[in-house]
Amino acid sequence: MSISLSAVAAEEFDTEVKHAYQGMGGLKSTVTVRSGVTGSTYHFRKMGKGLANTKSTSEDVTPMNVAHTKPQAVLENWNAPEYTDIFDDAEVNFDEVRELSETIAGAIGRREDQLIIDACDVAAAATNYAGSVPTSVGGANSNLLTAKLRRASRFLNDKGVPNSGRHILVSALGLESMLGTEEATSSDFNTIRALVNGELNTFVGFQFHIVEERDEVGLDITTGDVRHCYAYHDKAIGLAQGIAFRTEVNYVPQKTSWLANGILKAGAVVRDGDGLVEVLCDET
Repeated sequence: MSISLSAVAAEEFDTEVKHAYQGMGGLKSTVTVRSGVTGSTYHFRKMGKGLANTKSTSEDVTPMNVAHTKPQAVLENWNAPEYTDIFDDAEVNFDEVRELSETIAGAIGRREDQLIIDACDVAAAATNYAGSVPTSVGGANSNLLTAKLRRASRFLNDKGVPNSGRHILVSALGLESMLGTEEATSSDFNTIRALVNGELNTFVGFQFHIVEERDEVGLDITTGDVRHCYAYHDKAIGLAQGIAFRTEVNYVPQKTSWLANGILKAGAVVRDGDGLVEVLCDET
């Protein structure tokens, strides 16, 4: 095994991981991202609403006294390391690099998603949201239905949240339930024609993101098989990065092997609860 190939391995590995990471997408693109954060915390800025007031001739103006708050994201250190025999007789096995890159990129991508989901859970537990859609909407103990999407949309509309940039996180069972409704699949209601591809993309103003069952938890499910799904605006959640996802490949003499690693230092917080809606779905 030749350790002189470290630079070649690192460059190829990083290229492959970045490709896999970006190709997987994830939820990072659906929130507000602040990179290059120094320290273990980051305070996002939230400016409150102003109220215009009247003014008489020559009278002093009255300031609106707009409130400023600083929701805090706590950054955590995450690694996705793996020892691997990338080299064999001083020859790089690029197939091995590609396979490992997808595994590490997936691990970091899911963890980044979980930071965002966890921030929603924390906000929901503190009732820091525009509203909560109970399982009774659309029918007793119901799963995801168009009635729940309409209610979530109404909550956001009441808070003046822009129509563009709205997202919703749902489970596979939730999507299945949604696809069982006529409003979601009939061309009389929906020009997207979801059944063409067997999936939903955008409906009732929300872009759908399916969160599968994950070891990282994913969308939490509580007693009674109630899934906690979330609808939100992209400016409502902040993701702070102290170390944006990067990769390393190092030779470890004690292991006579190479250690490939994905590194992330990040934290998320709901910066404006008016742009978040909890949607409870019964998956019994």
